[in-house]
Amino acid sequence: MLAEAPATERSGISSGLVLILAASCGIVVANLYYAQPMLDTLARVFRVGSAQAGLVTTFSQVGYAIGLALLVPLGDSVDRRRFVPLLLVATAVALAASALAPGIAVLIALALVIGLGSVAVQILLPMAAGLASDSRRGRVIGTIMTGVLLGILLARTVSGLVAGVAGWRVMYAVATVLVLAVAVTLWRVLPGEGERERLHLGKLLGSMAGLVASQPVLRRRMLLGGLGFCAFSVFWTTMAFLLARPPYHYGEAVIGLFGLVGAAGALIANVAGREVDRGHGSRSTILFTACIAGSFALLLAGSASLAALIAGIVVLDIGVQGLQVTNQNIVFAIVPAARSRVNACYMVAYFVGGALGSALAGAAYAAAAWPAVCALGALVGVLAMAVWAFDRMVSRRVG
Repeated sequence: MLAEAPATERSGISSGLVLILAASCGIVVANLYYAQPMLDTLARVFRVGSAQAGLVTTFSQVGYAIGLALLVPLGDSVDRRRFVPLLLVATAVALAASALAPGIAVLIALALVIGLGSVAVQILLPMAAGLASDSRRGRVIGTIMTGVLLGILLARTVSGLVAGVAGWRVMYAVATVLVLAVAVTLWRVLPGEGERERLHLGKLLGSMAGLVASQPVLRRRMLLGGLGFCAFSVFWTTMAFLLARPPYHYGEAVIGLFGLVGAAGALIANVAGREVDRGHGSRSTILFTACIAGSFALLLAGSASLAALIAGIVVLDIGVQGLQVTNQNIVFAIVPAARSRVNACYMVAYFVGGALGSALAGAAYAAAAWPAVCALGALVGVLAMAVWAFDRMVSRRVG
């Protein structure tokens, strides 16, 4: 992975650099999800309830949302070749400390720091979008998002296997090494950006508020993204509790393997990006939101049927990941000169939705177990469909 920077093509970004960015983004974003298959183990080790253990996931997403608001906008002003590796070194320090955490409170606090540093992914995505030509931008973003989505999904498999064989602390140690390797690689391969307009954080944040106020498409896509990731988190935050109990009685390693099932959703990334390039963003949106809503019927049946559970995971992940790629391709085209800030606005809403989903899911499971979790997820999916219907109505009136 420690390669020299690939030469750029006429598109402004080489295929080699795109692949390095895809792999790097996948490794970094995985830090937010390693804990999910281990939540039942963490609850037992630290002698806490499922809701408190679930805060490890919730706080990593809260940290990510804070980083999106305060750090990602700087991508329109600072030298990203230096800034991104610096963030990743800080993330590696927090991961190393997590491997030594003496209690759940410390692990939760460190999860916040890990979330903050992991926003490096959302600094790299607008950078790649700016380097790519208009004709290739959808494919470039689709390829990198495939890496991101595989990182999200395979993180659970890797952490489940590593924790099952060597313990949960070893998983955090492995993550530390991986992130340090990515930091060194990106420092070597990212192109320098020369002089850029220097904007202080206050001005950047003020302009973000102006973007949200002036861009109705951005507002609606923010809401759609937040609802999609909310539904995603509702399921994945509580999945370990379902699978660790009757009728499954699975351990960490087997629970982690379910991330491989969800990897099917990553295959939709390039398809979704090309559909947007062809002008079919609205059609893609209703298809993917319907997948999200309908998946929870299968997941409910999955409490007693492994086949239904697997089918539900595939449908949910296709819906969530397809919607995410559709949304990001649309928002990157809104204000090209402020892609980092537009992306920050969108992703803040996205991860606030994810954090809310994790928190609500833990409470729902504690209150009424799996049926309550599935009812919550289905409701979120229906709300996303309603937002699409409103967006469609407004678009027709404007047109």
